[in-house]
Amino acid sequence: MSFHDLDGLRYYQFEIFPNSVKQAIFTRRGGVSPAPWTSLNVGGSVGDDPAHVAENRIRLFNAMGRSADSIHDVWLVHGTDVVYADAPRPLSAPATYADIIFTDNPAVTLFMRFGDCVPILFHDPKKNVVGIAHAGWQGTLRGVCGAAVEGMKSHYGCDPKNIIAGVGPSIGVDHYKVGAEVIAQFQQKFPQDVERIVQRKNGGVYLDLWASNELQIKRAGVEQVQVSGVCTACHLEDWFSHRAEKGKTGRFGALMALSR
Repeated sequence: MSFHDLDGLRYYQFEIFPNSVKQAIFTRRGGVSPAPWTSLNVGGSVGDDPAHVAENRIRLFNAMGRSADSIHDVWLVHGTDVVYADAPRPLSAPATYADIIFTDNPAVTLFMRFGDCVPILFHDPKKNVVGIAHAGWQGTLRGVCGAAVEGMKSHYGCDPKNIIAGVGPSIGVDHYKVGAEVIAQFQQKFPQDVERIVQRKNGGVYLDLWASNELQIKRAGVEQVQVSGVCTACHLEDWFSHRAEKGKTGRFGALMALSR
């Protein structure tokens, strides 16, 4: 079963990863934030009280048996830069601007925040590496998944055939209507894949972020990929959705770590 409940929290786990990896993408349930961030908001830049955000983050880490002090996160900028986290990030230190983080240190817990963009989790059981990438339409267009796999190869010596990847809950194609300028960029970048990643219906054009990123992952040589198929905009009882809630919402958290 992909969804789990613990102490009032509800989270999604990929079935493709081994038990030696701690991994979860948390829903909005079980936190302390009031509306419109109800309730497990871990986004610090959306107007919520920082004390609520901190408490929510602690609850999330505790649910996975991880110390909140083990966190290493980044400031998301819709790019392809990679951070290799050799140690936890002191919360007093500024976060690095990046959209991909990796570690091979079991003392580090990788953490990212999402509100419609795609959380993509990576693991190489041979090299004992885990990672998280953030893919909105801009990151997808810029090739964030390819950059992630290349980073695993160059920094850790990973073979793509050993890498496992999970494409997490995010906005689905039925809710992701985009403008002509966005579609034109995808047509130029991925001309051979347009029929799969773009849908035209009801007088609009819709972008499939799941298909776009799965294609990129597989083109990078990764054969083991699981797509959650869970749409954030369809299930507001579980997920924050920036688009469906017109920007007045929180951010849900994705966590990944190597078991000690």
